[in-house]
Amino acid sequence: MRSRLAARSARLVLAAAAVTALAATTTACGPEDNGAADSAASASTGSGGGSDNSSSDTPSTSGSDSSSSNSNSNSNSNSSGSTDKAGSGNGDKSGYGQSCGTNDLDFTVTSETQAGGYYLVTAKAKSGITCYLDVNTPSVSFGSDADGVASPVGQGGEDPIKLTGSAVAYTGISPKTTNNDSGVEFENVIIATTEDDPDPAELKLPDPATVDKPIVTNWSTNSSETVPVIV
Repeated sequence: MRSRLAARSARLVLAAAAVTALAATTTACGPEDNGAADSAASASTGSGGGSDNSSSDTPSTSGSDSSSSNSNSNSNSNSSGSTDKAGSGNGDKSGYGQSCGTNDLDFTVTSETQAGGYYLVTAKAKSGITCYLDVNTPSVSFGSDADGVASPVGQGGEDPIKLTGSAVAYTGISPKTTNNDSGVEFENVIIATTEDDPDPAELKLPDPATVDKPIVTNWSTNSSETVPVIV
């Protein structure tokens, strides 16, 4: 009887020990199994994210088309601007066909010995100017008094004379046409392309002139035609 009870007790102890061991094993494996599962899930998620990033880095066809379109648009715009500028430049004719004002011209004065002595005035258009001497005879005076105004003698003459570049026109001025000792001395002469020109030029004479009933010729491109004499 005692031997049976001892055997039963031994079986219960073994059973209890087995349950305890199983419980300990379950407790020890639980966290490790969860960590492994989490790691696997994390690895799966990371792998998926990497695939998505790779897809987003691929250049899109629509972006390339847009850049090409913009490039073509800019090229067309630049070409159009160049054409407009060229057209504007070809149409600019300012300064052509205008009458010469006194301030459009550069003057030089030289002293000549023919016909008892006179002054030869050379007129040339300033750089970049093209103009015409529409009035054949210049307005010339010594001082502001009426006695110092030169009378035209009608010599020479081309109407109109085009001045541009190296082209020049000449006029001759005789300060004294009388045979007496009268006269007023001047060191400058005033010249203008027209009588009402608001900007006449005052030219320094090569030497002082005794003025009495002065005369002036017409403009001419031939200096030999501008020796002033009374006919």
